[in-house]
Amino acid sequence: MRIVVKLGTSTLTAGSKTLNPRRMLELVQQMALARERGHEVAVVSSGAMAAGRARLGYDQSPPELPVKQMLAAVGQTHLMRMWEGAFEPYETQVAQVLLTRADLSDRKRYLNARDALEAILANGIVPIINENDAVATEEIRVGDNDNLSALVSNVVNADLLLMLTDMDGLFSADPRKDPSAKLIEVVPQIDDAVYALAGASRTGLGTGGMTTKLQAAELATRSGIATVIANGARKDVIPDAADGKKVGTWFIAVARSIESRKRWILSERANGTLTVDDGAARALREGKSLLPAGAKYVAGEFDRGEIVTVLSVGGDKVARGIARYNSNDMRRILGKQSSEIEEILGYQHAPMLVHADDLVVM
Repeated sequence: MRIVVKLGTSTLTAGSKTLNPRRMLELVQQMALARERGHEVAVVSSGAMAAGRARLGYDQSPPELPVKQMLAAVGQTHLMRMWEGAFEPYETQVAQVLLTRADLSDRKRYLNARDALEAILANGIVPIINENDAVATEEIRVGDNDNLSALVSNVVNADLLLMLTDMDGLFSADPRKDPSAKLIEVVPQIDDAVYALAGASRTGLGTGGMTTKLQAAELATRSGIATVIANGARKDVIPDAADGKKVGTWFIAVARSIESRKRWILSERANGTLTVDDGAARALREGKSLLPAGAKYVAGEFDRGEIVTVLSVGGDKVARGIARYNSNDMRRILGKQSSEIEEILGYQHAPMLVHADDLVVM
């Protein structure tokens, strides 16, 4: 089994303001045990900013982006030294991998990242992955390591995504406010009701905390990857989760593993939406391409080759796919027959707006 372990700052600091070497050693010991049992482990590690603040004497994160980038750059080197030292007793090499959204958006760079990570894992090395905060701007940031861990799980074709935090999992209510709140051990599918438990909606307006973990779990489970949210302080949480034992909250994969190209389509940020009629929605769910005749509205601005989300008239997500035309040209051929495309646009890339091979049905 291939596992991606996401470690939040609260887990690595054990609730303090600085990285906790003892906690990191405990986590490495668990990862070593999981590896001894035949599991492959990749790590998505937070903590660079916390390490940078401690090294440079900052009590809090400053608001200025360049200063934050400086702290991340200083802290990342210290974070990697601590990981190297923790894995050294187990004669295990680690590799630093820093990524941005741009690395995973471009198809060639996505494949390069995949190949590099595959080589690292194939040679028994543990990749330590983080967002490249030292150079990432708002336009190219993933924004949080929860969603980064889901994207990485897609890239490496993981079997399990394990997100460790300071909570035991997803509860029926906020356990810090409601003593009667109960841990939800299994979530078969992530829907609006599940997001409501985190005090958020599926629109993505919430940031941080349980909301981003649910966003990550939704992406991972749609890609065929089981996901667990559990407490990083729990004894043997990593090997137990790898062995399928009851820890935290399990989110069941809602689809079987899909091929690499469709993983990329599912993981990439959509740049616009296409609303289709009921007949087109049924056709897409039957594995057919999206033709202009079935499309009703285009929202957003996107180029040919970018990812779009296909919606039903009622607003439900039907599919995600690669647009064969840009948004302006699509607006001109909405509702038209494929035979009319060349006459209207003066050219024809394809008789469909999105090809079936470039679609992932939701």
